[in-house]
Amino acid sequence: MAAGGWTHATLAAKVEVDPKSVERWVNLGRVPRRSTALLAAETLGEDVHALWPALRQARPARAVSPELVALYDQRADIPATTFVDLLAQAGEHIDVLVYAAVFLHEAYPRLNALLQERAAAGATIRIAIGDADSPNVRQRGEEERFGHGIESRCQLALMHYRPLVGAPGIEVRTHGTTLYNSLYRGDDQMLVNAHVWGVNAYAAPVWHLRRSDAGGIFDTYAESFNAVWATASPVQEH
Repeated sequence: MAAGGWTHATLAAKVEVDPKSVERWVNLGRVPRRSTALLAAETLGEDVHALWPALRQARPARAVSPELVALYDQRADIPATTFVDLLAQAGEHIDVLVYAAVFLHEAYPRLNALLQERAAAGATIRIAIGDADSPNVRQRGEEERFGHGIESRCQLALMHYRPLVGAPGIEVRTHGTTLYNSLYRGDDQMLVNAHVWGVNAYAAPVWHLRRSDAGGIFDTYAESFNAVWATASPVQEH
């Protein structure tokens, strides 16, 4: 107030309160109503929370998201049938974003046939696997102390999915992005395999999401998939 040339009376007149109220703010540490405090702070050119920290409202802690169906300590705890069932139940959208995830074909050799069946039933299927030649894939191998194993598994994944290239309703692409999470989406459900530095994906946690409201956690991951998909290169038929 002194720096701006304000007195108790002039500030009180500006914010339409009694001068004694302003005096109590200054001398007794009283806190005005929020609307009055906002007007006074704007008048003084100061941050309202700097003047009255008590008005800072902590955001209430949220309960566990209603979109979270289950949380698994590590992917290895989940039967492969959980992934397969999620895809098998999809009628509109199947999205897979991974580097390799060859465990799916190894555990369920009919995966390609299943995807073709879902596509024939009207589902749009998008598979994004890692580009074995990309720097990020090589870096992941070094971080997970897996050497060239990641690159070779990306190549193996491409061999598994290549028979689907050109199939109606199915598109396979390769991407070179940093893979923060592997995503397995079937309509409004998704399995998210988080990635932890230095830890192989099978030992990292997985959360099972079911879409609730627009703009929730599920949509955040779905939009992330779309962003990666836009950068990915279509696999060409031989």
